[in-house]
Amino acid sequence: MSRTVQARLDDRSEDDLAVVRESSGVNDSDAIRLALAESAKRRRRRHALRQEAESLAQDADDVEEARAVREEMDALATPWPQDG
Repeated sequence: MSRTVQARLDDRSEDDLAVVRESSGVNDSDAIRLALAESAKRRRRRHALRQEAESLAQDADDVEEARAVREEMDALATPWPQDG
């Protein structure tokens, strides 16, 4: 099922639409669909990453392993030069 959506674009949105349209060689409708699909994909990816990070933060074994790795990396790191 398809539906028609109307939007009033400000100058910035007009410019953004032109970038999408011109970079992909499509008309306004296809450019808007493309931009929506790309935006939704990014949002889904960020949501999945956020969920994974929250899950790992609740995993005591993972938190401990991360702490141990940080300590090892700190021990191997070259000290920063002192100012002055």
